[in-house]
Amino acid sequence: MFGETFTKVKINTSGAQINLVHGGSGRPLLLLHGYPQTHVIWHQIAPILAQNFHVICPDLRGYGDSSTPPSTADHYPYSKRAMAADMIEVMASLGYDEFFVVGHDRGARVTHRMALDHPEAILKACVMDIAPTRHVFQHTDQQLATGYYHWFFLIQPDGLPERMIGADPGYYLKEKLKRWSAPGAVFAAAAVAEYVRCYTKPESIHATCEDYRAGASIDLEHDEADSQTKISCPLLVLWGANGFVSRTYKVLDVWQQYAEQLTGAALACGHFLPEEAPEAVCDELLQFFGRH
Repeated sequence: MFGETFTKVKINTSGAQINLVHGGSGRPLLLLHGYPQTHVIWHQIAPILAQNFHVICPDLRGYGDSSTPPSTADHYPYSKRAMAADMIEVMASLGYDEFFVVGHDRGARVTHRMALDHPEAILKACVMDIAPTRHVFQHTDQQLATGYYHWFFLIQPDGLPERMIGADPGYYLKEKLKRWSAPGAVFAAAAVAEYVRCYTKPESIHATCEDYRAGASIDLEHDEADSQTKISCPLLVLWGANGFVSRTYKVLDVWQQYAEQLTGAALACGHFLPEEAPEAVCDELLQFFGRH
């Protein structure tokens, strides 16, 4: 879906095997997807960005065709710290010790953690359609619990969400795409087929639940420990004007508490910015990261 200029590779990190596609030339630009998707979310914008950057689109551990490492009682293998470390190692294996990064949804949470744990590596960062994890849990109410019910469903123990999702994972995934996007949003059939192919694997369902379990436990411990530390690199915040984040938060006011250098904008779409508003996303990213 990315064209002949992109190459698919797998890179072993200290904790996982990461599947990715990469292409283009120029300064390195890492693109991180979210739940319940894969690197394919970038299929419309990666070829455009590759005219100006070396674009790297991985599957996070537990997602897509990346590996699903065994978890632990504290869920550390699916912490954003572990996922961020994967990406630092991936980029180092490609020859980069500093780079630009964009994260959507769960990938944005990995981006946030990476900017805190590895500030020397991140030149500029963009997060799409999230409020920081710590802020979300600290401001949970009925509206939040209704809109983000999956946060509380996926963290349930003893395989409960795995069994329930596993009864019809394709339905569950497509419902997520429909409920989180703006009315009338259209997703490429080939992209949806890829999401379903990857998500329906039992080990992937479990791994993605572990991602959320980590988010409600060890990620919060890490975030609390860094509660006085702000992202130091320039940060671009983008969100869907027709989505839950926009309805729930004063987005830039929230992120102002977490970043030293901040710009941002709402785009005319729902949650899935790279697929619902690819041209607007490209325009914002090229303006923020620069061109050749």
